[in-house]
Amino acid sequence: MNDMSPVRAAEIATATPPAPRAYHGFNWPGFRTLYLREVKRFWKVGTQTLGAPVVTSLLYMMVFVVAVGGARPDVGGVAFATFIAPGLIMMTILNNAFANSSSSLLQAKVNGLVGDFMTPPLTPLEHVAGFALGAATRGLLVGAVTWIAVLPFASLPLTHLWAVLYFAGVASMILGLLGIMAGLWAEKFDHMAAVTNFVIMPMTFLSGTFYLVERLPEPFRTASHFNPFFYLIDGFRYGFIGQAEGSLLTGVGMTAGIAIAFACVCLWMFESGYKLKT
Repeated sequence: MNDMSPVRAAEIATATPPAPRAYHGFNWPGFRTLYLREVKRFWKVGTQTLGAPVVTSLLYMMVFVVAVGGARPDVGGVAFATFIAPGLIMMTILNNAFANSSSSLLQAKVNGLVGDFMTPPLTPLEHVAGFALGAATRGLLVGAVTWIAVLPFASLPLTHLWAVLYFAGVASMILGLLGIMAGLWAEKFDHMAAVTNFVIMPMTFLSGTFYLVERLPEPFRTASHFNPFFYLIDGFRYGFIGQAEGSLLTGVGMTAGIAIAFACVCLWMFESGYKLKT
C-alpha cells in the first residue's frame, strides 16, 4: 500500500462490487438448467427409475390377467385386461412423478446441497416450474414405456386422445407439485415414507385402478368420488375404452383446480423459504 500511487489507492477505495445480473422476465437459461438437472438426475439411474416401475406393472398384469384373468368376467363389456391396463399406466405416472421431485428436494436438504439451486438467480416460479416439469417428464416417460410393455397383455384402443393427453399431463403435474411440497416439508426419509405409504398408495389403490367404484358398498362408493385420483384414472381410462364412471367435466374441473392450488402453495413455500432458509 505504501508503494501504491494515490490514483490507484483512490480507485480501490471507491471500487464497488459488480451488480448481480438482472434478468428481465423469465430466466430461461436458469430454468432450462434446473429442468435438465432434474431429467439427468433420474436418467443416470434409468434401471431404477424407468425399468423397475415397468417390471412392477408387468407383475401386476401377470397376477391379475394371466393368473386369474380367465376367471374374471368382462367389465362393462370391456375385457378385464383392457380395463386395468390404463389404471396401471396411470399408477406408474403418479408414483414416479411424486418420487422425482420429492426425492430430489429431500436429498438436497439432507446432504446440505440446497444452495445448489437456491444460490442461482431463480425466482420461485422458475424453481417450481423446473422441479415440477422435471417430475412430469419422468412420470410421462415411465407411463409411455409401461404402455408399450403392457400391449402384449392387453389391447388398448385409443378412443379419445385428448383425454389421454390431458389426464396424463395434469396427473404428472399434480403429483410433481405434491412431491415438491412433501420434499420441502419432510426433514428425513421416514417422513417421506409416511406420505407415500399413508397418502399416495391408499389413494391410488382406492381409486378404481382394479375395479369399478360403483361396486363398492356405501359409504366407500360415495367417498371414492371425492378422491382426485379416481377422476385421474377414470378420465385416463376413458381415453382408451370410451367409458367413464364419473363425470368428465367434474374430473377436468377438479384436477385443474388442484393443480393450480398446489402450484400456488409451492410458490409460497419457495417465496417464504419454507424449511430452506432455516
